[in-house]
Amino acid sequence: MGMVATVFKVYSDDTEGTAKAIKEKLSPKSLQLMEIAFGIKVIKVMFVHEDSEGSNIFEDRLRNIEGVKEVEVEDETLL
Repeated sequence: MGMVATVFKVYSDDTEGTAKAIKEKLSPKSLQLMEIAFGIKVIKVMFVHEDSEGSNIFEDRLRNIEGVKEVEVEDETLL
């Protein structure tokens, strides 16, 4: 099986606090705060994992972090 990069958009009222919690608990490959419109910020988080693992594991872990309101897959690609 190959490696997969999955990028999630994470919505939270406290983006900076939630981003810090994600870094500490999940150790993503990359994480960045992005403003999307009218002062609304999202956290873009990328994980690299085996194709056989599936991205649902990471989505569930993100949803379980305090402060996370919504999680959506933005992009998923084979490496």
